[in-house]
Amino acid sequence: MQIGSYKLENNLFLAPMAGVTDRPFRQLCKKLGAGMAVSEMVSSNSLLWGSTKTQRRANHEGETEPKSVQIAGAVPEMMAAAAQLNVEQGAQIIDINMGCPAKKICNVMAGSALLRDESLVTAILEAVVKAVDVPVTLKIRTGWDTTSRNGVAIAKMAEDIGIQALAVHGRTRACAYKGDAEYDTIAEIKQAINIPVIANGDITSPEKARFVLDYTGVDGLMIGRAAQGRPWIFREIHHYLKTGEHLAPPTLREIRDTLITHLHNLYEFYGELTGVRVARKHISWYSKGNPGGASFRQKVNRVESVEEQLGITQEFFQQQIMSVEMAA
Repeated sequence: MQIGSYKLENNLFLAPMAGVTDRPFRQLCKKLGAGMAVSEMVSSNSLLWGSTKTQRRANHEGETEPKSVQIAGAVPEMMAAAAQLNVEQGAQIIDINMGCPAKKICNVMAGSALLRDESLVTAILEAVVKAVDVPVTLKIRTGWDTTSRNGVAIAKMAEDIGIQALAVHGRTRACAYKGDAEYDTIAEIKQAINIPVIANGDITSPEKARFVLDYTGVDGLMIGRAAQGRPWIFREIHHYLKTGEHLAPPTLREIRDTLITHLHNLYEFYGELTGVRVARKHISWYSKGNPGGASFRQKVNRVESVEEQLGITQEFFQQQIMSVEMAA
């Protein structure tokens, strides 16, 4: 799959998720089969550009190419300036967020709230495309609510303005993450435009990935929540799409080793205090479904040091491994 001059390894994308898709997680998902990973959204508000959080979100040091940074905002001039700044700092693709359903984003008319104002959408897209020489992509939902699904109209507008790829989450803003993703609208969007379309929403297994590709005719798939604690989902889907066969699931030893490496990368990226706190949600996701997982999470979430967090986590997974090996 190609975006601008960049040829991707495959057509599987890690969805941008605030508080999740930091550099360590993006690198891990790319290593485990994602063709591209988009950064957490970076605010277009210049007052926040110097903050530690914003600088971390735009940090792509050592990351495999292409480096895609997602920007969010509602003022065309500010979005253009944010695009230029991020390109200067190494972004090779700029992604525009018009899909986030979070209230704090929509309350300032950014994210999916923009879908209510097509003239403002036009102004933002034109400003950003004109401001930079790198490919600009767009993430949207199917509309603001079920009575105003304007995804097709937005998609046509985006293509005309020069957007080079479009990701569509198959829900309206009002739906948030509830109910089933509506692949019919995504299929309509794909039929209406010629630029690459990436389907997002409820892609949780290799079989579902195959179904969504076939049903919608899209060019690529974007996976978000299903990759939390399961970054190997990308290699599983890639293998299935290529061969029609399932990869063997990762062993408990591989899961443990993947998690421990991930934790070390988080500590290095954030420092001890923040690293330990960010790591908690990842530990919870990796341990989900394991016997004794609830009591383990309750225990590990109370510690504040790297040594304690690593020790408790390694002990838990070693017990899981021993139980499985003894049963065998």
